[in-house]
Amino acid sequence: MMDFEAAEKAIGYSFHDRKHLIRAFTHKSYSNENPKAGRDSYERYEFLGDAILEYLCSKELFERYPKKTEGELTKMRASLVCEYTLSQITRELGFGQFLSLSHGEELTGGRNRSSILCDLFESVLGAVYLDGGMPPAESYVNRLLMKDIESRSVFYDAKSRLQEYTQAREIRLTYRLLDATGPEHNRTYHVACMLGNRQAGEGYGASKKMAEQIAAHETLKNLPPDRPRK
Repeated sequence: MMDFEAAEKAIGYSFHDRKHLIRAFTHKSYSNENPKAGRDSYERYEFLGDAILEYLCSKELFERYPKKTEGELTKMRASLVCEYTLSQITRELGFGQFLSLSHGEELTGGRNRSSILCDLFESVLGAVYLDGGMPPAESYVNRLLMKDIESRSVFYDAKSRLQEYTQAREIRLTYRLLDATGPEHNRTYHVACMLGNRQAGEGYGASKKMAEQIAAHETLKNLPPDRPRK
């Protein structure tokens, strides 16, 4: 049974109808495995939340950065609404502990899978909107996502930014595949970002490209802008 008060505290919103809260945390594997429970999955809520998120993120960036071009705003939005950013937020808030999964998904680590945790950010947003309308939905997005925007917006082109940084300082930049786990259709790649012979960051992703992007972003966050680290 879900701890409703703990879930609402993590979300930062108290539901009038907790059926929305339950559905927002019901994975399709649970619905398929427990048809008698009569619980629909969060997929439709995720669909709605995705559209609301794009609108609210676009609106906030448009108002906050009046001098940025359409292309710059698009890159910023892409970094903010990507799987990496959204899953980081929900992982930190512990959304995974409230998730209803099938036995199989539980065994394969679904509760901590980035793709599912990203879905939860959007499904919860959809649930908040359906329960309380746009004001609490906007509050949810602004409070959890629209802070530290400058740091988060680096993610979209982290690899190219890091390449520019290392080339200017004549540092050798490479990416090393450390591990690949899981079945062929659902692999998780573990990649290290190497500056010279030093491991400067690491990332996990559903593809090597995503894992490299995350590793580059983690590296950028730890590098001072004024001098190279060898």
